[in-house]
Amino acid sequence: MTDILFLAHRAPFPPDRGDKIRSFHVLSYLAKRARVHLVAFADDPRDLEVPAAFAGMLASCTIVRREKGRMRAAVEALAQARAVSLTAFDDARVQAAVRDVMARHPVRTAYAFSGQMAQYLPDGVRRVMDFVDADSAKFAAYAQRARGPMRWMMAREARLLARWERDVTARVDASLFVSAAEAALVPGASVLENGIDARRFDPAAAFVPVVGQGRLIVFTGQMDYRPNAEAAVAFARDVLPRVRAAHPDVRFAIVGRAPTAAVRALASEAVLVTGEVPDVRGWLAAAEVVVAPLMLARGVQNKVLEAMAMARAVVASPAAAEGIDHAGTIRVAEGAAVVVDLLSDRGGAVRLGQAARARVLGRYDWEACLAPLERLIALSGAERVAA
Repeated sequence: MTDILFLAHRAPFPPDRGDKIRSFHVLSYLAKRARVHLVAFADDPRDLEVPAAFAGMLASCTIVRREKGRMRAAVEALAQARAVSLTAFDDARVQAAVRDVMARHPVRTAYAFSGQMAQYLPDGVRRVMDFVDADSAKFAAYAQRARGPMRWMMAREARLLARWERDVTARVDASLFVSAAEAALVPGASVLENGIDARRFDPAAAFVPVVGQGRLIVFTGQMDYRPNAEAAVAFARDVLPRVRAAHPDVRFAIVGRAPTAAVRALASEAVLVTGEVPDVRGWLAAAEVVVAPLMLARGVQNKVLEAMAMARAVVASPAAAEGIDHAGTIRVAEGAAVVVDLLSDRGGAVRLGQAARARVLGRYDWEACLAPLERLIALSGAERVAA
């Protein structure tokens, strides 16, 4: 078996948010086929304790608590003419951990997950860069909506990250993005789609049901992530009142950890703000409609795939639906009308959910989605190594 160095900007366990879900499944796929050495950051102190089952997958594991604050990262970025996203993850302890792995093990391939980790890719091995999303495009969108100094800062970040994405792609053996739309933004990039664990996210699986909450519209996600928080607030403020005018017994459940103050302030008789829940499946199963009303989204949204796998009727904004093979399986729309129609036509909502699950089973199994890695980790890279 070959040895692989896996670099991640966030510990891939537990797989309970979008980026960690993808990194967990990529790492699991590789660990079945190689000896994997993980070097990753932790944002949450709980992630410093590696679960025994997860540790057993790995040949070695180093988790470093990320301690650099936003202000320090911004000051360093301005002084060094670098993107804040890169200086925020520039850490001598991770550099030392990478050197240690390379010195002690015959690593032949390095896999970096998320653009911030490209700075740690070692020389002399084949290198695979999984950007997931084009962060430069995300910050460009932020800049369009910002004002004053923040607009300048976001535009600067977008410009520097776009240059970084191009430079990294030019010097690695493969650059991966989650969708064709994302890959098209960086010349020479390829697509590695997200998948879904359809055995876990299955309406027939064993999980604790959510009961006694009445008719629900559900939105899931990490609720301190700006696009999720903004989407929750906008839906509750602008769309929900029109939905409840037609269906006054329906409530909107915002399900996800760390809700911002603006999200918490939405809590009312009509809006449930759950905070962190042990298992999102119960809430998805209880939903008559699942919404993904994101105004800003990049790549493939795991929250949409999870709802599809749970055979729910999904209404997604065009941004949230991008990158998903959704024809005939979800409704792509903004506003209240489609949500009202699905709540009025329960049979149609059930049929739509069944079609969504069928699409997931036929297209989005993780093993099938990650099959291109077999070829990517076997790239010779002879010319680059020799150079």
